Amino acid sequence: MKRNVFKEVRRVDWSHGIHGLGLRWWARPTLRLLSLCLLNGLLILSGCRTAAEHREEADNVAAEIITQKQGEALGRTEPFSVERPSDILRRRLLIGQDLPYSSKASLGTDELETIEYWPEPNYPYVTYSADANVPIDPNQSVRLSLIDALQVGARNSNDYQSRKEDVFRAALDLDLERNTFRNIFFGQGESTVNSDASGDTTANMARNSGSADLSRTFENGLAISGALALDLVNLLRPDWSSSRRLVGDVSLTLPLLRGAGRHIVREPLTQAERNVIYAIWDFERYKRVFAVSVASQYLSVLQQVEEVKNADDNYGRAIRTARRSRRLAEAGRLSQVELDQAVQDELRSRNSWISARERLKGSLDAFKRTVGLPTDALIELDRTDLEQLTSRADEVINELIEQQNNAESEETPPADATVVLEPPTREGAGPFELQELVAINLALEKRLDLRVADGRVYDAQRQVVVRADALRVALGVRVAGVTGQGEDDVLRFDNGSYSGSLLLDLPRDRTAERNAYRESLISFDGAARNVQALEDQIKLSIRNELRALLESRETVNIQALAVVLAEKRVTMSNLFLEAGRAQIRDVLEAQQALLSARNSLTAAVVSYRVAELELQRDMGVLQVDERGLWQEYEPEEIEHGEAK
Repeated sequence: MKRNVFKEVRRVDWSHGIHGLGLRWWARPTLRLLSLCLLNGLLILSGCRTAAEHREEADNVAAEIITQKQGEALGRTEPFSVERPSDILRRRLLIGQDLPYSSKASLGTDELETIEYWPEPNYPYVTYSADANVPIDPNQSVRLSLIDALQVGARNSNDYQSRKEDVFRAALDLDLERNTFRNIFFGQGESTVNSDASGDTTANMARNSGSADLSRTFENGLAISGALALDLVNLLRPDWSSSRRLVGDVSLTLPLLRGAGRHIVREPLTQAERNVIYAIWDFERYKRVFAVSVASQYLSVLQQVEEVKNADDNYGRAIRTARRSRRLAEAGRLSQVELDQAVQDELRSRNSWISARERLKGSLDAFKRTVGLPTDALIELDRTDLEQLTSRADEVINELIEQQNNAESEETPPADATVVLEPPTREGAGPFELQELVAINLALEKRLDLRVADGRVYDAQRQVVVRADALRVALGVRVAGVTGQGEDDVLRFDNGSYSGSLLLDLPRDRTAERNAYRESLISFDGAARNVQALEDQIKLSIRNELRALLESRETVNIQALAVVLAEKRVTMSNLFLEAGRAQIRDVLEAQQALLSARNSLTAAVVSYRVAELELQRDMGVLQVDERGLWQEYEPEEIEHGEAK
């Protein structure tokens, strides 16, 4: 398309603007070539490129920057796309399960109708993800495993998408700062036709002129700007006089004191380079926090699923106990007070059962919102992930039953014997129950947000230097020259006009600069304090999570024993009630103790797993890829307080 436009312009110039007007100087090759190049260049600069081409260029530049900075920041590269796929699960659920939505914007921007003057008819375009599609049945719930949930969150979460866009914006900002030190071309053209009929004859004048400018700033502060102006046609009727003019203008400016030096001139670019690194580190940290949050909520929902199951069993037992109590009361073997206790327990169990079910629904809705799915979508979670965790608790229960059977023959110590309180030991400790010093040192080495905070200290130091430079005297030199076209149709530099200037700006009022310098020192100290505060917070988090691991492990053992005893107690209290050796209150208390022990056991198992993930997150060793899937840290050995 561009080539045709240029040919058409050239044809018109030759047929109507040159030969027809008898401009002999146009035949000179140098000026003819220069004129055509200038005119063609003006057409290019005037916007012959489409909006789609500009967008594609921005995408390519940002992608190149992000890939480069990933290698610098992470030591690896991974795919990165700021475009969210069109076939995300949220959209497919809205359509597949016929869920209500307010407008087509809820389905995605590619579903919206193109408005008037929209620059790209095909944008936003429909894109598809490489992930396997989760099948959707309009009348059935979609089952998600934990792995599915992590991937769904990475594609559907609005916050996740916004964090990706922050990285992309930082890359575009860097490209803009790099543009400061590139060759900047600018061109403009003007065509003027005047007709003057105020005299005896009508005078017509046609004037076509164009100019091209080039500017460049170097990292040492040297700024060069040049301009070339060409008067293509200047015709005055009726005598057809012509004028030709080719003018060149160039100037060089170099600061010597204030604003001089590579470290001052390049500071905005340096900060933009570092901001991309920070954005990548922040996004990497966010991916880990998000993955652990998804897993924590996922397991919390499964924990409440188990609590509902326990509430079902408890409510069923309460109903059966109330029925048996009525029959015993009718037979005269149970008092009215005990019957009322059984009925009250049935009502209390029903209330707990309803509350558990409603809490589960609320937690599931909150989880769906976290991963970016509609809260009214039919979703259920795969209990396999929880069963894998509770299998360890079942092993502990079996071990305890065996220990109790073996301990029946052991003699019980006297009541007044000395009691020795034994603190928890490392026996049965999991792989992430590291020594505190090892875990803290690992966190201080790996935490990406701590790297960002350290980097901000260096940024603040550079700002102090920049603000101090602004207090100095402004001294610089400027050299400029203007030359024109000679009789031989070439620029004549020997008869041009040249000037040299010494620019001096003595500091008069420096109140703003003085205050800015003082504030930069305060910000520098504040940046250092931020590192200290984050470091203390990291240590606190590591210590708390190690405590949570130990406590959860001990709670698993304690509640496993409580479950064994509660089940035995329920069985014995029912037998004694039938034999008339126990009251209904004993049965009800035993049932309540069993419900509490089972819920506490499930909570302890989930807490231990979540603490493992949170510890890996806060040590900075949990890896999460672009799909949202994690790779856990694997300590090979724990020996003498060190993770090998």
